[in-house]
Amino acid sequence: MAATYNFNFDTTYTSLPKQFFTRLQPDHVEYPRIVNINYKLAEEIGVNLNSTTQKDLSNLFSGNDLPDGSTPLSQAYAGHQFGYFTMLGDGRAHLLGEHITPNGIRLDVQFKGSGKTPYSRSGDGKAALGPMIREYLISEAMHNLGIPTTRSLAIITTGQEVRREALLPGAILTRLASSHIRVGTFEFAANHENKDLLEALLDYTIKRHYPEVLDYPNKAIGLIENIMEKQADLIVHWMRVGFIHGVMNTDNMTLSGETIDYGPCAFMDNYDPNTFFSSIDRGGRYSFMNQPLIAQWNLARLIEALIPLIDNNFDNAVNLGEKLIDQFPVIYQQKWLSMMRSKLGLYGDQPEDQMLIKDLFEWMHNNDADFTNTFRDLSESIKPTEKIYQVSSFQTWHNQWKQRLQKNNKPWDTSASMMRNSNPFIIPRNHQVERIINAAANGDLEYFRDFLDVLQNPYKTDNKLESYRTPPGPRERIYQTFCGT
Repeated sequence: MAATYNFNFDTTYTSLPKQFFTRLQPDHVEYPRIVNINYKLAEEIGVNLNSTTQKDLSNLFSGNDLPDGSTPLSQAYAGHQFGYFTMLGDGRAHLLGEHITPNGIRLDVQFKGSGKTPYSRSGDGKAALGPMIREYLISEAMHNLGIPTTRSLAIITTGQEVRREALLPGAILTRLASSHIRVGTFEFAANHENKDLLEALLDYTIKRHYPEVLDYPNKAIGLIENIMEKQADLIVHWMRVGFIHGVMNTDNMTLSGETIDYGPCAFMDNYDPNTFFSSIDRGGRYSFMNQPLIAQWNLARLIEALIPLIDNNFDNAVNLGEKLIDQFPVIYQQKWLSMMRSKLGLYGDQPEDQMLIKDLFEWMHNNDADFTNTFRDLSESIKPTEKIYQVSSFQTWHNQWKQRLQKNNKPWDTSASMMRNSNPFIIPRNHQVERIINAAANGDLEYFRDFLDVLQNPYKTDNKLESYRTPPGPRERIYQTFCGT
C-alpha cells in the first residue's frame, strides 16, 4: 500500500493543455537497491524518510510504490540541439508531481532513468549509474557553492544493465527542481502555431515563477526581461567557479534560472577560455568562453517563440524582440564585472579594473595556471608564495593589483573575506569525479559518500583537504566527458 512520506503534492502542470504532457507510470523495477539518499534535503523539504525500511525506500525511489497524491507524467518540449531544432520531451523521465514544502515552496519531484515514454525516440528510457552519480554529486556541489540548481534527493540501482559504450549498471535519480519549464517548452508551443497554446504556457509560467509580471502592461516582454536577468546571474555564477555545462541546448535552459541536466559537465582545471569536455561537442560550441554568448542565443530563441504575444503586429514584435536581446550583453557584462571585482577583492569601480582582470587571465592562460587555486591563493594571502607566482610577469601584475587594492580604503582582511566568499577552496574536479564513478560501477560507494561530505563547505579553508585541491597530473587529465544517453 502506498504511503505519503509527508509528500504534499499539488500538481498544477496538468492544468495546461494536454499537448504539454502525457500521463504514464514509471517502469517496474525488479531489483531496486538504495545507493544514496539525501536525508538532509528530505528533512528540509518536509519529507519524512526516517521511519521506514530500506526496502520501502527502494520501492519508493524506483517508482514501484509511488507516494499518495503523485500523478506521474512526462513533459513534452522541443529544443535547439547544437543549433538544430527538433521536437523532444522527457525521453527517460517521469514527473511525480509538485511538492509543497512547509515553507510554501513548490518543487517538481522527478525520476530520471525511469523508463520509456512517448518522447523517447530511439532511446531506451534508462540511465546508467555513472551519469546519475555525476548529476547527484555536481548538483549538490553547485548548491553548496551558492549557485541556482536542481537538487538530488536519491539514487537507486535497478539491478538491470543498460547498454551504452558497454553494459553498465542501471540507475534512477530522483531530482527536485523549481520547475522543468524550459526555453524548449516555449519552442514546442510556438511550433504548434496555436496562439492560445502559447498564451496558456505564458500565463502559467508567470504565475509560477514571476507573479510580479502579472502587473506588467506587456506580460511577454516582462517575462523575457526577468528571465534575462536570471540567466545572466546564472552564467556569471558558472564563470565565477570555472563550471562548463557542456550541453547548453535550449531544452537545457530553465525559465526558473536553475542549472539543469548535468551530463558532460565539468569544472576547469588550468585556465583556458576555449576549454570544453563534452564528447558530443565537436567544435567547442559550448566552451567556457562561449557560455554567455550561447545564453544570449538561447534567449533569442525564446523571444522568437513569444513573437505572437509581444505584439499583434509582426514587424513591431520583431523590433521589440531585437531591442530586448541587445540588452543582454550589457546586463551580463555589468554582472560579470561586479563578480570579478569580488573575486579580486576590489571595492568600487575604477577605470583600470577591466585591464587588471584581462591581464590576470592572460597570465593564467600563458602559464597554465589552475583557475580555482589561483583565485583562492590570492584570497589566502596578499603575497602568495607558490613557485608559479615568483615569475616576473606575475610580479608585475601583482604590483598593479596591490595598487588597486589601496584604492579600496579598506583593510586587507575585509577584501580577503570578500574574496574567500567568492573563490571556493574545493571544487569537484573532473578526475576525482571520474574516479568516484568508476569505483561506484564496481560497487564501491565509500569515495562517493566521502566526497559529498567534503563538498559541504567549499569556501572553508581546511588544510586537511589539500589533496582535493591538487590539479590532475598528466595521466589523470580527463579530456572527454559523456552525456550518458
